[in-house]
This record gives sequence, C-alpha cells and structure tokens, in this order.
Amino acid sequence: MKGQYSKRLDEFVKKLKVEGRVPSILLHSCCAPCSSYCIEFLAEYFDVTVFYYNPNIYPDEEYLMRVRQQQDFINRFPAARPVSFIEGDFEKDRFYDEVARGYEDCPERGERCERCFFLRLSETAKRAAADGFEYFATTLTISPQKDVDVLNEVGQRCARLYGVSYLETEFRKKGGYLRSCEISREYDMYRQDYCGCVYSKQERDRQRQENEKESGRKQ
Repeated sequence: MKGQYSKRLDEFVKKLKVEGRVPSILLHSCCAPCSSYCIEFLAEYFDVTVFYYNPNIYPDEEYLMRVRQQQDFINRFPAARPVSFIEGDFEKDRFYDEVARGYEDCPERGERCERCFFLRLSETAKRAAADGFEYFATTLTISPQKDVDVLNEVGQRCARLYGVSYLETEFRKKGGYLRSCEISREYDMYRQDYCGCVYSKQERDRQRQENEKESGRKQ
C-alpha cells in the first residue's frame, strides 16, 4: 500500500519493542553516506547485516572507493547492535545486459532506474532467503532523488519472488536524510554527486557544463 511508510514502520518497530523481538534483516546499501542513518535507526530494533550489491557503479575506482568506505563506516560507527557486512559480486556485465541494454537513453527516475532497482533488490531478496534472514530492506529510500513508491513496489515484488519479507521504508522522512548528511560530515565521508551508473554520471556532467555556461553568461 502506497504512502505512510514512515508511520507504518514506526508502528512496526514499537510492536517489536513490546514483544522483545529482534529480527534479522539484510539491508541493501548503495553507499556508506546513505546507509548511515538507516543503520543507526534499524540497529535499535534489528540484527542488521549490510549487503553491498551495486553492479551499476561506474567506474571501477568509484566502486572500490564506495565499498571500502562502507566497510570502514560499519567498523567505526557505534550502532546499537553489532552490524555485519556482506559484499555481493560486482557483476558489471549483468547490469549492462539486464538493465541498461535498450534503455541507455532513459532519463534519470525512468524505466532504466526501475530495472536497476529490481536487479539490486531481487539479488538482496535472493540472498536474504538463502541465508535465512527474516526481512530485507534498502537504503535507497533515504534519497530525495528516488521514487519511494516505485522502490517499495519493487521490494514487495522481489519479496514475493523469493518468499521473504520486505520492510517498507521511507528513511528520508522525519529528518532521516538530514541526519545522514550530519553523520557523513561527522565521519568525513565522501559523498558522490551522481547516483552511480555511467548514465547518471553523464547526466551530472552535462548539468555541470550547462551550469558553468549559464554562470559564464551572467558574468
């Protein structure tokens, strides 16, 4: 059901607290900055394992930088409960074959992005089911740039596909996004200025060039 994700999540974790239950959750993470508040919140109520599966990241150096920062943040951050880490395979060819081919010219937030969400969340759901996690979720709902309804719909579709429960979220609400920025500054984290794939980088570069031209015209 669309909307009120944050309210329903609050009600759910209050119920967990009353019951004294601490379920396991596999948290798909796109990067350390986005994961920061998500980990802080979830570790209060769940046994969290971060799953870093992002075959969309371009170039390779960017991927390596992000995964190292993710591991470093988990090791340094004093979460309410210990947080584990799993790195998925960096399947670049799979991203281009299953997501990007034929959708290269799609704008950001278009169908290519939804296909990318499905690739990453289906792999998370598959891993969660295989390893016996009770839930899975994603940090992607913390981004103001992402369509949270699409993300949660994709998550539920993947849950049905693999028979594991998906935790609907909207981490950006109730100051979540601002808190992630605060933690990022506190831990001196690199915050990328594009989502991750080569197409988002190209769009970012075009916007930057247009802004520079516009700035030059005003001088």
